[in-house]
Amino acid sequence: MRVISCSLCFILCSLFFIPACSTPPKDPGDIFDIRKRAEAQIDLGNKQADHGNLDAALIILDEAYRLAVVVDEPGLRVRAMLSRSNVLFSLGRREEAQAGWNEALSEAERAGNKALMALCRIHIGRGKLLSPEGKTAAQSVRDEVARDLGLIKSDRFYTAFAWTVVGLAEKELGRYPAAESAVQRSLAIYEKDRRFELAAYSWFMIASFRSMAGDYLGAARALQSAIAFDRRVENSWGLASDWRALGDVYTKADDHESARFAYLRSAEIFRSMGNEAAAAETLIRIDR
Repeated sequence: MRVISCSLCFILCSLFFIPACSTPPKDPGDIFDIRKRAEAQIDLGNKQADHGNLDAALIILDEAYRLAVVVDEPGLRVRAMLSRSNVLFSLGRREEAQAGWNEALSEAERAGNKALMALCRIHIGRGKLLSPEGKTAAQSVRDEVARDLGLIKSDRFYTAFAWTVVGLAEKELGRYPAAESAVQRSLAIYEKDRRFELAAYSWFMIASFRSMAGDYLGAARALQSAIAFDRRVENSWGLASDWRALGDVYTKADDHESARFAYLRSAEIFRSMGNEAAAAETLIRIDR
C-alpha cells in the first residue's frame, strides 16, 4: 500500500520557480488509490489463505473490506466479504462464514450485478458441499453452478473457481472422472494465468478424486505435480499438505516405505514452519 506524498521543500521550490509562460499541468483524471489498495489487499489476503496463513489473511481482508466501505464500492465490498467468509469457514467459524456469504449476495442483488450474484451463489454452494450436508446438496449445487457459469464466463478467474465447485459436487455424487474433468478445466486456466498456488490445489483435488477411485498411481502423480507447483511459489503449507496426502496414498497402495518417507518429509516441513501439532499428527500416521 503505497502513499504518494510530496515534500514541503519541493512544493516551495515549485511556487518560486515556475516560469511565467508555463502551461497549467494536465488533469491526471480520476484517481482510484483507495480502490487500488483494496484490490491489492484482497489479492494479498487470498494468497495468504492459499498459503495456510489464515489468521494473517483475515486481518488483511478485514482491512480490504474497510477500504471497500470507505469508497462505497459494491463490487469491492462483495469480493472482500466473499474472501473473508472463505477464511472464516476454513477457521471453523462456519456460521459467520455463511452469514458473510449471504450478506455478499444481498449486496450484489442491491447493486443489480448478475455476475457477482452468480459468484456469491457459487461460494454458498461450495460451503454446502464442504459441510455435513454435502452429499444431499450436491446435485442441486451442481445444477445451479452449471446455470451460473454463463453469467460469469467473461471472467476467467470466476470461471475457474466455478469449475472447481462443479468438481467438488461431482465428487460428492461419486462421479470421479467427471470431477477430475471439471477441475482440469480450472487447472488449464490457473496454469495459463500463472496462478500457481491454485494450480497446485487443483492437482491436490485431482489426486483426491483418483485416490477415491482406487487409482493410487495416478493420485501419486497428481500430488507430485502439486508439489512441483507449490515449490515454485514457496508454499510451505501446501508442500507439507501435499507430502502428507502422498503418504496417505502410498499407505492405501501398501507401499509403506514410500509412505514413511512422505510422512517424514511432511512433518519436517510442518515443524520448520513452527506447526508442531500438524507435525505430530502426521507422524502418527506412520504407525497406522
